[in-house]
Amino acid sequence: MFERTHRRSSFAASLSIIGLIHLNTVRQIRKNHGNPLLGLMLNMMKTITMVLIFYFMFSILGLKSSAIRGDFLLYIMSGIFLFLTHNNAMSSVIGSEGPTAAMMKHAPMNTIVSISSAALSSLYLQLLTMVLILFIYHVAFSPVVIDDPVGAFAMVLLAWLSGVAVGLLFLALNPWAPTLTGVFSTIYARANMITSGKMFVANQLPANLLVLFSWNPLFHTIDQARGFAFVNYTPHNSSAMYPVYVSAALIMVGLLGEFYTRQHASLSWQAGK
Repeated sequence: MFERTHRRSSFAASLSIIGLIHLNTVRQIRKNHGNPLLGLMLNMMKTITMVLIFYFMFSILGLKSSAIRGDFLLYIMSGIFLFLTHNNAMSSVIGSEGPTAAMMKHAPMNTIVSISSAALSSLYLQLLTMVLILFIYHVAFSPVVIDDPVGAFAMVLLAWLSGVAVGLLFLALNPWAPTLTGVFSTIYARANMITSGKMFVANQLPANLLVLFSWNPLFHTIDQARGFAFVNYTPHNSSAMYPVYVSAALIMVGLLGEFYTRQHASLSWQAGK
């Protein structure tokens, strides 16, 4: 009854939202592991394990000759890094808190802050993991030479953004069909093991097989990243703009779906989880 309202400028409101996203991002990072160092080490072990599995698989099958001329481990890491960045961003956004979560009762918390925090926490963890693994490899094994590091890093961000876009679409669908959404998101994540193109070079694909992979934005980001990372490779069967257009479209559809879902939120959704 006697509550006072304070008018804030747009700039002050923006700073408040940025500060809230920062605090919630820290909370998201610490949510799965009370010790952030332990969470980082587990993520590094997961990444290193995948790199070693693919390295030995390529060695046993004799597929090293099909790789790009240059550092073979860097070739493998370029695919694994972007694959994990994309999939982890998607799963983090899908797992973000919805409109019926307890945290939403505390103003000015909202679903956009929750989604942004989940996405940024995933990006932070993946970037830190990549930097540490490349540093250890550079110091202990072989110098890491990237032809265009700015372009390669841009493709990492694009892989993350496309993962956020796909996750946002699944997040909007999740309250209406949680079982189907879980199945479809799992199928998509598993399909990326093959359709992301991390196991082969896109320039070597024949036209009849290229159509099976070119729909996937992650396929384009990995191939373009290898074009920036290796001086001896120029991608011809992929585009850096395709993931941008797909991500923008999915984000718009996902935000519209999330807004509609938020307007029809029911506490029974949260009770059923």
